[in-house]
Amino acid sequence: MTLALVTEGGRRMDVVTLRLGGELMAIPAECLREILEPVPVTRVPQAGNFIGGLINVRGVVVPLADLRVTFGMTLTEATPDTRMLVLELPIAGDEIVVAILADKVHDVTGLDTSTLEPIPPVGTRWPPDFVRGIGKWQGGFMILPDLERIFTQGAQKGSLSAVAEEGV
Repeated sequence: MTLALVTEGGRRMDVVTLRLGGELMAIPAECLREILEPVPVTRVPQAGNFIGGLINVRGVVVPLADLRVTFGMTLTEATPDTRMLVLELPIAGDEIVVAILADKVHDVTGLDTSTLEPIPPVGTRWPPDFVRGIGKWQGGFMILPDLERIFTQGAQKGSLSAVAEEGV
């Protein structure tokens, strides 16, 4: 699977919209396996904040990442709207199952990829290497994080493999 911006059918991509740290984000719907209400997290010593724990998803050990760390957002406590999104992403040539936190999941919507724009060089606080583009949605903007790059960088640092080896 490749998380390309333009789908085979043309200029429309289905995305899951979610709220994270006050920002609206969108991830390709094709990589979403399921959405969970918060489940117990097994913390992994010395794993860091980005992937600091593991969850058990139907008997499978899944690293849980917090994109707030990547985007320099304040870490917050879970609320009744908090969800865990289980994703299947292409990382280092393999399909890897990971989970991310979301403050709230909105819906699945179609995104016209022709409206995507690159991150502006000034006036934004998001690391440009981790943003695939900015899209328009319901009169506002949404960030499309570059999940492959975010998790590939984590894998290169050894955090994905080290955390997964700990087990739940």
